[in-house]
Amino acid sequence: MTSQAQRPLACIVLAAGKGTRMKSRLPKVLHEVAGRPMVRHALDAAGDLAPERVVVVVGPGMDAVRDAVAPHPVAVQAEQRGTADAVLAARGALEGFAGDVIVLYGDTPLVTPETLRALRDARAAADDPAVVVLGMRPDEPGAYGRLVTDGTGRLEAIVEFLDASEEQRAIGLCNAGLMAFDGARMWDLLDRIGSDNAKGEFYLTDAVAVARSLGHACRVVEGPAGEVVGVNSRVELAEVERLLQERLRRRAMEEGATLVDPGTVWLAADTRLGRDVVIGPNVFFGPGVEVADGVEILAFCHLEGVRIAEGARIGPFARLRPGAEIGPDCHVGNFVEVKNARLGRGAKANHLSYIGDAAVGERANIGAGTITCNYDGYLKHRTEIGAGAFIGSNTALVAPVSVGAGAVVAAGSVVTAEVPDDALAIARGRQRVLDGGGARLRERGKAAKAAKTGQAPSGT
Repeated sequence: MTSQAQRPLACIVLAAGKGTRMKSRLPKVLHEVAGRPMVRHALDAAGDLAPERVVVVVGPGMDAVRDAVAPHPVAVQAEQRGTADAVLAARGALEGFAGDVIVLYGDTPLVTPETLRALRDARAAADDPAVVVLGMRPDEPGAYGRLVTDGTGRLEAIVEFLDASEEQRAIGLCNAGLMAFDGARMWDLLDRIGSDNAKGEFYLTDAVAVARSLGHACRVVEGPAGEVVGVNSRVELAEVERLLQERLRRRAMEEGATLVDPGTVWLAADTRLGRDVVIGPNVFFGPGVEVADGVEILAFCHLEGVRIAEGARIGPFARLRPGAEIGPDCHVGNFVEVKNARLGRGAKANHLSYIGDAAVGERANIGAGTITCNYDGYLKHRTEIGAGAFIGSNTALVAPVSVGAGAVVAAGSVVTAEVPDDALAIARGRQRVLDGGGARLRERGKAAKAAKTGQAPSGT
């Protein structure tokens, strides 16, 4: 047999299930876990093995799934007639392929590349197995199909729970669903599978019985039961989210990040955290976040699509939206929102500000209550703030506008024109003080209220 390293690999991802128990217009495999559609998790795991071909099997009208899995090709299972029928739908996409083929599921997002590698490696066994099945030992085997082996890893049969004897039901090794095939023999095996069962469907698990009847060897590889938890309902979706979050948190800590209260930190599948990052309680990471070494993220922050450079300090209660780039040693404080904006080294926005569609220079200081007015109702416009500029509190910067390096904008200003380097801009009305005006204003108000209600004015 050709060595495993030389054998080409293909993967078939089954994603045609309707997911009626999800009670959703969204196809089941597009429901997200850790910020990514379930089917993308399966594709990512398969992609780690660098397969030559990948095909996703979908149902009719699943254009949204087709778009989500691009650029991988899709095959359409015209009718829901079982898992073997679903795999057969991919025959055209794998025409002429004779390497190894792994079949996995778009609603099983926790499977790891290591487990898929174990399936592939088992195909290289000396007895040249036609089929390799992933087995597991769940704490509660329940109604799972049981895997009957000869004790050396050779698989004799998959016995469905309802058909199993008491002795077979006592077997702890259960069918996890994922399978690897010899592509040269797979289509013949699947063509021989019948539908003589209660549902009248063609079951992929019957490939083992067909292979054994033809004298082909079959094998089983054991994997963690926690990797093959499928999703058929919102409750199961939440459970898979919990399991994946535990995995992501542990990996983050093992790679050098500190999570002060791990159970309250929510990570995306693609979150990248550097070493010596400290994350406080109740922090949420959406997709596309990269955090460099030595960053501190305080409690109750929400981050998505952002890059944070080394030594920055974020939060508490900060919101960083897509396109935000936070430079080294920056401070982004409480109730500050940053969107599609770059903050240079050492820049500070410590309180109650919105910075959108902007560039903030090194060491610039953004005072509390500052707003970049970036949207005119039709288009977005940019604000440029130079290095070392000081923006006073409660300032509105009406874009497009620029504030030069070293410039100072007085508190309470509404800036609508360019502020040159090192200039002082004061853009507010001159204050007037009218002695006794407050008392006169109160008396007029009381009189107006009395006239409206018919009641005599009350005392001061």
